[in-house]
Amino acid sequence: MPRRKNAQLGYRRIVQMLVYLVIVPTVLILLLGIITMLIRGGGRANLVLGILTVSFVTVLGTGVVLTLVFVRREANLSELQADFVAKVSHELRTPLTAIRLFVETLDRTQDESIKVKCIAQLNTETERLTTRIERLLDWGRMEAGRRYYQLKSEPVGEVIEEAVAAFSPLHYTDVDFTVQVAEGLPAVRVDRAALVDAVVNLLSNAYKYGGAPPVIELVAEPGPKETVAITIKDNGAGIERREHRRIFDKFYRIDDSLSRDREGSGLGLAIVKHVVKGHRARIKVQSSPGGGSAFTLFLPRAKA
Repeated sequence: MPRRKNAQLGYRRIVQMLVYLVIVPTVLILLLGIITMLIRGGGRANLVLGILTVSFVTVLGTGVVLTLVFVRREANLSELQADFVAKVSHELRTPLTAIRLFVETLDRTQDESIKVKCIAQLNTETERLTTRIERLLDWGRMEAGRRYYQLKSEPVGEVIEEAVAAFSPLHYTDVDFTVQVAEGLPAVRVDRAALVDAVVNLLSNAYKYGGAPPVIELVAEPGPKETVAITIKDNGAGIERREHRRIFDKFYRIDDSLSRDREGSGLGLAIVKHVVKGHRARIKVQSSPGGGSAFTLFLPRAKA
């Protein structure tokens, strides 16, 4: 039902745009031309008729072009939303299926070692499902304008430590992960929970799209113009320059083949962008095909 309402609203906007940009101006121009010809008449009527014809064609062409642009935009948005729903459904169904299988195994087995493994996997899948749901809810609050940031002075080292602790792939053995935090870094004015979530999103992306095995480096150091820079580097395939802006769009994926091979809703970098904007900070992307990627957050220092 919400998708149908969104589609109806989209088409309603297109119809309104068509009315305002084509029909209304055309009617006004026709009325003006008719009134002018009735009043002036004679030789000036041909000049008015010519101006009227040119104006009519211009307005009509502009309206058609704008209508096509908005129709294409709505079609792309609908396609992205449908793709997003399919991906989210898959992401939620996967841990739920695993949870059901582990519960069935626990119910049937009497082997204590198997029970311990099943309970550990249940815990992992439950955390995975919770993370997915929290991310969707958080994005919903951002889209609705109900996500508020409580900015206060926070030590950079503690924020990095909390983000590293929340970065679950650290428990795996197939990742080369290093952390470098410069000594004497000034505090930053941030919402601690939001910044931790943004750093974790960048770390998760680095792990997901890194090389084999993934090599991830997190560096915190002084930045330019009274900022602190937090950089997350990986050894992945890299990103072409023309994609640097688009990767922060919601639901956007660079390559559909990557989307099939790697889990994700396409919201991670969009959430990071929203957090950066809420902190009046900025983010920089350095990446090229075959050269890995580096995302740097420039956060404002806390005033004394």
